[in-house]
Amino acid sequence: MGFNRKSTAEQVTEGLDLTGKTIVITGINSGLGLESMRVLCLRGAHVIGLARTLEKAQQACDSVAGKTTPVACELSELASVKAAGESIRNMAMPIDVLITNAGIMAPNQLNHAHGLEMQFVTNHIGHFVLIQYLLEQVKEAEAGRIVILSSAAHTMAVKGGIDFENLDASRGYSPWRFYGQSKLANLLTARYMSDQLKGHGVTVNAVHPGIIQTNLARDAGGLLMTLMGLFAKPLEKTVEQGAATQCYVAVNPEAADTSGKYFSDCGVAKTSPAGRNDRLAKKLWQKSEALAADYLP
Repeated sequence: MGFNRKSTAEQVTEGLDLTGKTIVITGINSGLGLESMRVLCLRGAHVIGLARTLEKAQQACDSVAGKTTPVACELSELASVKAAGESIRNMAMPIDVLITNAGIMAPNQLNHAHGLEMQFVTNHIGHFVLIQYLLEQVKEAEAGRIVILSSAAHTMAVKGGIDFENLDASRGYSPWRFYGQSKLANLLTARYMSDQLKGHGVTVNAVHPGIIQTNLARDAGGLLMTLMGLFAKPLEKTVEQGAATQCYVAVNPEAADTSGKYFSDCGVAKTSPAGRNDRLAKKLWQKSEALAADYLP
């Protein structure tokens, strides 16, 4: 079809009838999550929309036309993730698509959740737990798809990819390196899961949405953000364009048989060497299971 970096979410879903499909999206209160929900509802899907509070989720759901169900999910608080997972499980319906869209980006101040650096918990561990809760429902779908938002920033991760000895940042914190580490974790999770789910009729892919001015940048700052703002202007996408790749991977027939890949601009893209490291992916998976053990189904 020849979609590219300028394609919008509406264009990559044009002509699709998603009536009867159920799609779960995290971070629907603004930006890419809200646009993805709007467009997928426009195509007839029932979207279960997750945001930090039920009020935010309800407001976002009310702002789009179509069938929606709001759910509260604070990704940095694993008890909240568990509750969200259980409530969606209780809906007892197949999930055709799960899009883990929410995230935080490079806060200047070091914050912790569950004794770990906040970006690692919010961007990776919270979604890791949610995926475990919903996996059986995704398997029940005719052709389930899991879409995990990563970023080209995964190339900025710490040396070796994931610093397992410094997940709490007690040995030093760099906002962008830790953001990159969390996004690499997203990418490796997609890669590992794709292997584990072979033969189950489920695809798992990671996505780089592009450089977009959304609320994601609200906590980021410093010289790097200023420089990125200056140099990235020509590369910047609108929210409508930014949501295209995740919607493409989620529902476009062209992406139906692709799994374990990293997409950018609606096509398969190359990752960093760490992003292709299967030993690292397995180690991260085992560490994530251990860290989240009290909250897993």
